[in-house]
Amino acid sequence: MTRIKFCGLREREHVEVAVRLADYIGFIFAKSKRQVTLEEAARLRRDIPSTVQVVGVFISPTYQQLTDAVEQVALDLVQIHGVIPDGELPVPVIQAISVTDIAEVEQQTEYLLVDAPVAGSGETFDWSQDIQADRPLFIAGGLTAGNVGEAIKRYHPFAVDVSSGIETDGRKDPIKMQAFADAVKEREV
Repeated sequence: MTRIKFCGLREREHVEVAVRLADYIGFIFAKSKRQVTLEEAARLRRDIPSTVQVVGVFISPTYQQLTDAVEQVALDLVQIHGVIPDGELPVPVIQAISVTDIAEVEQQTEYLLVDAPVAGSGETFDWSQDIQADRPLFIAGGLTAGNVGEAIKRYHPFAVDVSSGIETDGRKDPIKMQAFADAVKEREV
């Protein structure tokens, strides 16, 4: 069964919907229109049951930034775009890369996330490209309820990751969240 990650959540009502539909909830700590503070994420985290994994999303963080966030928010995983800091991290890492950089992946992390060339753009990458992953694979970049089934058929990912594809006017949309989850489940049948 393909898992679902809803990313960029910022409001309690959307977290409440996400815990019913997703396996992972992502809080973005990198500079972004979806960015939350550690305090905001910690408040939202209280409403997330242990059956849903909480992911902190970063761009080239320091080791201290990661460990502080893991501790303050009780993160289950971290997703890192860019440079992964040296040192043993306290939780598993999802290494996020652009599809154009896949041949250059050297670091061994627990998970690999392949994204469009511009993360957060709502654009898909070229799905004609082959992706060979030596670890569980997350597919991201421009996914919607209308195309996620094709991404699952093409790549057989461990998980699919969506943010802008479940938004209306820059806010998460519970109807689109439900439609996305339904499309993933429908593909599994």
